[in-house]
Amino acid sequence: MRIAIAQIAQETNTFNPVPTGLKDFELRGLYFESGILEKMRGCREIGGFLAAAEEETGELEFLPIIRAAATSGGRVTAEALEFFEKKLVTGLRKVQPVDGIFLSMHGAAASEKVDDVEGYLLAAVRVVISDDVPIVVPLDHHANITKLIIESADVIVGYQQQPHDPFETGVRAAKTLFDLVKGDISPTVGWQKIPMVAPSSSRFETGWGPMKEWFDLAREMEKRPGVISVSNFPMQPWHDVLEAGWTAVVYTDKNPGLARELAAELANKAWELREEFWVSDNLPPEEVIRQAARAKEGPIIISDGSDSVLAGAPGDSTCLLKEMLKQEVEGTAFVPVVDPEVVEEAIRAGVGSEITVLVGGKRDKVFNEPVEIRGRVTKIVEDGLRMTEPFYGFCDMGRTVLLEVDGIRLVVSEHRGVGGIDPDMYRQLGLEPAEAKMVVVKANDTFQMYSSMMKGLLRADCPGLGWWDLKQFEWVRAPRPLYPLDRLPRWQAKA
Repeated sequence: MRIAIAQIAQETNTFNPVPTGLKDFELRGLYFESGILEKMRGCREIGGFLAAAEEETGELEFLPIIRAAATSGGRVTAEALEFFEKKLVTGLRKVQPVDGIFLSMHGAAASEKVDDVEGYLLAAVRVVISDDVPIVVPLDHHANITKLIIESADVIVGYQQQPHDPFETGVRAAKTLFDLVKGDISPTVGWQKIPMVAPSSSRFETGWGPMKEWFDLAREMEKRPGVISVSNFPMQPWHDVLEAGWTAVVYTDKNPGLARELAAELANKAWELREEFWVSDNLPPEEVIRQAARAKEGPIIISDGSDSVLAGAPGDSTCLLKEMLKQEVEGTAFVPVVDPEVVEEAIRAGVGSEITVLVGGKRDKVFNEPVEIRGRVTKIVEDGLRMTEPFYGFCDMGRTVLLEVDGIRLVVSEHRGVGGIDPDMYRQLGLEPAEAKMVVVKANDTFQMYSSMMKGLLRADCPGLGWWDLKQFEWVRAPRPLYPLDRLPRWQAKA
């Protein structure tokens, strides 16, 4: 089997005004041809594909083309999309003929040119290859599924867990592709758009609550005779695009009627649970800092989901920093913030210097504003702070400085990185998170790397470009009516 391999992935927060360009993809890893296999073995979807390939008894030939991934952010620039389309198309022409294509994407990428980046690229691929060459597409389950994606791919396979499971998803997608190429299955699809959105909060975790109930139904469906795969897609919430909405997707073996029936059943279950996804356990920022400060021991992880860089927010919120300064917190607090200007000023001043600067609130100008601080520069990483780990892959935060502001340890970086979800970020600066009283993480739910040390978790209800209250945003492109932005008391999917 000759299998072409590619990945082009970015999750777009369309409310973030800062565009995502080629430089942003370079910061997360932009690889070509043989370099892809070297860099991605054991990591994310491509790593899962390679692991599954090791179990195949037949002869396999890998034809890697491009791997590009960027941290969630604003719309992909037209220049970047044109670059990816050209690399993908010319790469496929170069390796022809192929027996199958493993094309990993996110599913909620939008560009300055088109709302549906994944559908656009898949359609471009179909121009190059014949319809009988199968394309299998692993997607983040926060994808926004469109008609063009369904028509262009043979099978799409979504994540089954949150926190995410990209490696495992790559394994499942690879096995499906191998079965397709060998002719062991003939997928037929049923899919259903669901006119709803919901905030990414603790209720988006698949291990409990309404999301578990919805995802458990999909797993039960996959045990039924003739079912190949079932995927739930609770769309990335800050995604104002033409075909926005949740989606249920079912693939069966030569049974389109069953696929449509199950997709409708899965869609109706999501609608039945819709109100439960809006229950929030977020607390006001002043209460979060107060509770964290009173805790007997730390670290207490503080989730700043409204500034989640994993949801496309800019990472420069000052909400929690303001409250820490106001309450004059005792004990050590770790806070990440993105501010290239402050990084530059700190580097000019040098280690040991005291500087007074306006930090943060320069990218998110809607919900945040800069805060004046006076701090001591205690560490400078001038050649760039970088991390590599199996869950998130490669990440370059750019030049990074550590400022001490009383008990606050402010990590200021040029680029967003991963919002402090990896304790190694702090350790590279000489800090040990296990010894802190509170640690701010710019994410809604990705705290697993702190699980061995965290003594508590608090979620802050701060304003920001990743705010849970979706009614605070101006929706102009999404189809209407859309629950709960509009009054929609009744809706039912039909097979």
